Amino acid sequence: MGKFFENLHRVLLAGLILAVLVLLIRHRDIAGTHDFWAWVIRWIHVWFGILWIGLLYYFNFVQIPSMPKIPDEHKPAIGKVIAPAALFYFRWAAAGTVLFGLLTALMNGYLVEALTLQNPVTTIGIGMWLALVMAFNVWFIIWPNQKKALGLVEASADAKKAAARVAMITSRVNTLLSIPMLYCMVLQKVG
Repeated sequence: MGKFFENLHRVLLAGLILAVLVLLIRHRDIAGTHDFWAWVIRWIHVWFGILWIGLLYYFNFVQIPSMPKIPDEHKPAIGKVIAPAALFYFRWAAAGTVLFGLLTALMNGYLVEALTLQNPVTTIGIGMWLALVMAFNVWFIIWPNQKKALGLVEASADAKKAAARVAMITSRVNTLLSIPMLYCMVLQKVG
């Protein structure tokens, strides 16, 4: 059993299989319908969102505050191994969250109304706009600056330090925005 749990891909596949089994046992009457596909898209959206915000909170609650406490000889492990891997999942989780969130709104018939902040989906529209700003920050501010800070692209020592600060401040902006964004996403009634 231990070997099974040592392989992340097997664990994820088993989780997916269990979710499909629950679907087949509890909701087989909707399989293949529009409601089914709308549910699948929403489920994927939520999964990506958990990954994205989970990593955002990991960076802000764990990694950033812990870096000053880590001895200099151990910091390369974070900068060369852990941070690049976490940032890979972070930015693609942001993209997946936005893509499947927009698809969820489209499939449920409120995409235009939400993006134009019309009633009755104004609240979820605000959440969508906050998420779009956050995703923009991930891809166009945090990631380019992290590449410099981590030495993945050429940069002077001063440029690396400045880039790390910009990435950290922008990550904190996203942490701030995540709180009202999650409020808007969870509390909006749609349909």
